[in-house]
Amino acid sequence: MIKADLHIHTGYSPDSVTPLESIVARCNERGINCVAITDHNTIAGALDMKRVAPFKVVVGEEIDTKEGEVIGYYLGEEIPRGLTALETVRRIKRQGGVVCIPHPFDSFRFSALRRDSLEALVPHIDIIEVFNSRLLLRRHAARADEFARAHGLLASAGSDAHTATEVGNAYVEMPDFNDRSEFLAALAQGTIVGRISSPLVRLRSNWAKLGRRPGRP
Repeated sequence: MIKADLHIHTGYSPDSVTPLESIVARCNERGINCVAITDHNTIAGALDMKRVAPFKVVVGEEIDTKEGEVIGYYLGEEIPRGLTALETVRRIKRQGGVVCIPHPFDSFRFSALRRDSLEALVPHIDIIEVFNSRLLLRRHAARADEFARAHGLLASAGSDAHTATEVGNAYVEMPDFNDRSEFLAALAQGTIVGRISSPLVRLRSNWAKLGRRPGRP
């Protein structure tokens, strides 16, 4: 079995300044041996992480759509921000990717996908993120889990780490896998493990935005 944190941000996200090496070190400390790098609107960090990490890396992107955020896994091409949610998931699928909806019922996030859009996308969704460590209320995780079960969708978890200390606060313990189809099959057998991070981590993200220089690392 492996421990997969399926929602991590690096310094390639505008609200994080975390170097790849710090994430690798934290994963090694906490026994996380699989990550999905899901930077905002770019796959550059994920591609770089694949080159430096000694463990399995899933290339992902957390994409800002007109209706809220959508994660694509197993991407080979970056998907631009600002499209409709439906067009975004179509582009993910077109390149053989996997569609995951992050923090779908977090009412404190303006970036969460709207409920009407979520319902409309159900035929295209593969995974619902049922536990996100940056949730403020556990009932939001419970609602996500209920939604996934009601619609027969796979469940995932991630720390949503924007700092190295958050890495591994949530993960899925699951069988090892080698490709997209094996990933989905392994996730179906996974166990969600997680705890909520301190609300103070959001302040660090805000400071990262304010102090960030234009451009990527």
